[in-house]
Amino acid sequence: MDQVQRTWHSLPAEEIAETLGTDLERGLTSAEAAAQQERFGPNELVEREGPSFWQLLLDQFRQFLVIILIIAAVISFSLGEWLDGSAILAIVILNAVIGVVQESKAEQALVALKKLAAPEARVIRDGHQVTIPARNLVPGDLVLLETGNYVPADLRLAESINLRIDEASLTGESVPVQKQVDTTLPTDAPLGDRRNCAYMSTLITYGRGRGLVTGTGMVTEIGRIAEMIQSYEEEPTPLQIKLDQLGRWLGWGALAICAVVFVAGWLQGRDVLEMFLIAVSLAIAAVPEGLPAVVTICLALGLKRMIQRHALIRRLPAVETLGSATVICSDKTGTLTKNEMTAVQLYVDRTLMSISGEGYRPQGRFQDDGQSVDLAGYPGSRLLLRAAALCSDAHLENGQEEGWRLVGDPTEGALVVAAAKAGLWQKDLAHTYPRLQEIPFDSTRKRMTTIHPDSRHGGHVAYVKGAPDLLLELASKVVEDGSERPLTGERRRDILETNAALASNALRVLGVAYRPLAQVPETPLPEEVERNLTFVGLIGMIDPARLEVKAAIALARHSGIKTVMVTGDYRDTALAIAVELDLVSDGSAVLTGAELERLSDAEFEARVESVDVYARVSPAHKVRIVEALKAKGHVVAMTGDGVNDAPALKRANIGVAMGITGTDVSKETADMVLTDDNYASIVSAVEEGRVIYANIRKFVYYLLSCNMGEILIVLLATLFGWPVPLTAIQLLTLNLVTDGAPAMALGLEKGDPDTMDRPPRPVREPVINREMVGGIAVQTVVITTAVLSAFLLARIWYPGDLVRAQTMAFVTLSVSELLRAYTARSEHYGLHQIGVLSNKYMQWAVLASLLIVLAVVYLPFLNTFFDTEPLGLREWAAMLPLILLPSLAAEMNKAWLRWQDRRRPARHLAASG
Repeated sequence: MDQVQRTWHSLPAEEIAETLGTDLERGLTSAEAAAQQERFGPNELVEREGPSFWQLLLDQFRQFLVIILIIAAVISFSLGEWLDGSAILAIVILNAVIGVVQESKAEQALVALKKLAAPEARVIRDGHQVTIPARNLVPGDLVLLETGNYVPADLRLAESINLRIDEASLTGESVPVQKQVDTTLPTDAPLGDRRNCAYMSTLITYGRGRGLVTGTGMVTEIGRIAEMIQSYEEEPTPLQIKLDQLGRWLGWGALAICAVVFVAGWLQGRDVLEMFLIAVSLAIAAVPEGLPAVVTICLALGLKRMIQRHALIRRLPAVETLGSATVICSDKTGTLTKNEMTAVQLYVDRTLMSISGEGYRPQGRFQDDGQSVDLAGYPGSRLLLRAAALCSDAHLENGQEEGWRLVGDPTEGALVVAAAKAGLWQKDLAHTYPRLQEIPFDSTRKRMTTIHPDSRHGGHVAYVKGAPDLLLELASKVVEDGSERPLTGERRRDILETNAALASNALRVLGVAYRPLAQVPETPLPEEVERNLTFVGLIGMIDPARLEVKAAIALARHSGIKTVMVTGDYRDTALAIAVELDLVSDGSAVLTGAELERLSDAEFEARVESVDVYARVSPAHKVRIVEALKAKGHVVAMTGDGVNDAPALKRANIGVAMGITGTDVSKETADMVLTDDNYASIVSAVEEGRVIYANIRKFVYYLLSCNMGEILIVLLATLFGWPVPLTAIQLLTLNLVTDGAPAMALGLEKGDPDTMDRPPRPVREPVINREMVGGIAVQTVVITTAVLSAFLLARIWYPGDLVRAQTMAFVTLSVSELLRAYTARSEHYGLHQIGVLSNKYMQWAVLASLLIVLAVVYLPFLNTFFDTEPLGLREWAAMLPLILLPSLAAEMNKAWLRWQDRRRPARHLAASG
């Protein structure tokens, strides 16, 4: 016997019992169970051994930039620069701690999965009912199922008495599944359609039954999910990859340039120790040790802003990854829709009436041909709603502060809410018309019946609700104009056509009928009660789309992000919601799980970018969708709420779980949790992610333009044989001034107004793109020109005073970099467009840094230490135009880029014309 077989649903229960070597009445013997236990092991999920704490810690120090920073810290300590060395080391340690904490929390999904397992199971062994630990179940065991219990293993059902199982954690669909035993299904039947099976960790909501264990432990459907979760290695985010590449480039580049400075000075016969100190100081200044700290701070602040926009981030790098997203794969139920089944149409007395209102609030209007009506003049409609509310097990509760909430099946709840909108409160109806008997719903009959006292119908009445076509087959009369009339063939066709029209609009349609009874049967039988019915009418329900989602999808599309619906629901329902939300585009395709199953990986990859809606999909299908999109170069955000979604959430570039309806498994697997389960919050989070990445780029842009200027100043002066314009201590001070508060303030920018008007950045685009390289080159040349001009001017004015010349070079460079921080606040928008004072943190940062510079120049006890001397008005008058040059150049460069942006559409139109 092969426990791995996946097609038990296609075989009769008797054949499976024979295959498993068990008896459908007596179950396994104790000896057989022991042998199976020895063969297959315990019925529990197996956890792979993860990395140790020390392995996680070591991994944090393998990034090239971190290694360079550690070397810089060691050199700083060796030169007696304790402040710089300590600051660099603190940054390295802080980032390592954050990394270890995040990664140690990353594998909690399996713990959450294990919580879903049933602790005990009732089985039949040796012909007797016994209760055993669920971990001792083996293939072939005959398990007894009861309401309120979790299914302890994967089962092929052998008996079902009104058995309903909530499989939302596996399929994503909230309506409990009515199970059927006497049926066999195609081998490729989707998981959600396997009504003759039950699966581990799903909840029995109604009825009872028994089933044969066909899979245990890691061979169950839940075990396959656990295996998929654990089989995926964590991938570095786009930001982590790019920053590591940037660190390598900066590290080697800075070291090479500093080596050239040292060798050039040594060949010119300069003091070797002095040149070594200058080269080392340049290296420390050139390496952006503030980068990891700024990235962490930007991500942490972004996390705080995202919480305010209903997005909780579980892994800091995920904040930025969202900004790279090119595809959002979204679940339908509860994310694109409200997950609140709502009655929206009534059909009775040949009249199609609409119902307004949202969710479970009992407020709304009834409209006939667009005009609001009072149902007092529509007796058929009131009868329809009264019967539907009485023939329902759900009920509505007012939680005051929490608002209205539904207890029970969502479909039945929609009927109760619709009746309440007409003033027919279920509680009052139940008091006037108490339920005396009932025939529960079952999937074979596809209907439910309740019996109530009613003097208008001969003493008692049976209300029946269910599939409209089956009710019409049992009906002989129909309600029209408040009275019963014969149900003619023409009238029957008219009702069926209306039913089909409602269903084609993705409505779930129920019919309602009744039959007068002279007395209440002690044991009501369907064949006796459910006949000669009087058909009342139809009620159409839908899980409506969220109002804000349509605009959010349009904004995502405008931003170059494709939205794809991935749902376990049926094709027509999914497509109708997609059309309502304008999610489908010209030439788009709807692909079902069964159709996807028949495609090879290569065939699917060729089609994946043209598909907008996936319906009736399984967990494995969701993973294939993610994999195919990633193979096409997309950065994929995948949403989900069930256990079934966990593998796809894990495999996506960013997994997004639902905070309200989501299972613990999905939340622990995901990178981000939506606290309002709303698709629109994902788009808001994408905007925040883009802002964060833009702020990191601004920091890098600003820092490199400053650092490259410092390097070129010293390099040119050395090559020309001039005295060095900046001493080692001045270079280290510049490092503190520019890498410190102003650079941090750039991480607090709110973002450009056109953040969502631009497409996602190319996945392979480096942090320093071509535009930035040009800007850095311009700034490097202008800064170098300004500082060397100040230095040379001082040498001319004060030929024998090198300290004054170095002081002028130091002040020109320091203050120009501080002013340059203002222009670095946007890559494209001018300072006059974003506002000089709009970032309050920048004011304090620049002021604090400026005070440090002035203190170094004007406090006598610091002059000797920093090799400076006070400057007068003459020097400031000469320096001021030079100080402003880098900022003016930056603003002119941005004006050029804006002009280029305006020309691009014109050039495109000319080319296409």
